Amino acid sequence: MSEEAPLPPKVQQRLLHFQQLYQQVQNLVARKQQLKLELMEVENALRELEKVGEDTPVYKSVGAILIRTDKAKLVQELEDRKTFLNLRIEQVEREEKRARELLEDVRAKLRKEGVMV
Repeated sequence: MSEEAPLPPKVQQRLLHFQQLYQQVQNLVARKQQLKLELMEVENALRELEKVGEDTPVYKSVGAILIRTDKAKLVQELEDRKTFLNLRIEQVEREEKRARELLEDVRAKLRKEGVMV
């Protein structure tokens, strides 16, 4: 029976860093999907609000209850949330890009050392 030699500490450290970066990329992808889903919900709500008249009562959800609110105020809140979500998505995309670049860099170094990931 042949046993493989243990990986040198430097390679072990690099492999651990690779795993951490991989998990970070996965977390960022999941976060971006959550933000995009919320953005779609906000955009759908804004489209629906366009269809109702100014005198139609509108409500917003606060916890487990609905509260009557002013349509213009609600539209402004949703527009603000939409702006925030777009900015946050851009930020997460930049973080994801940086993490993927680091991941590929570490992957290349590991391959040079004979570790396939």
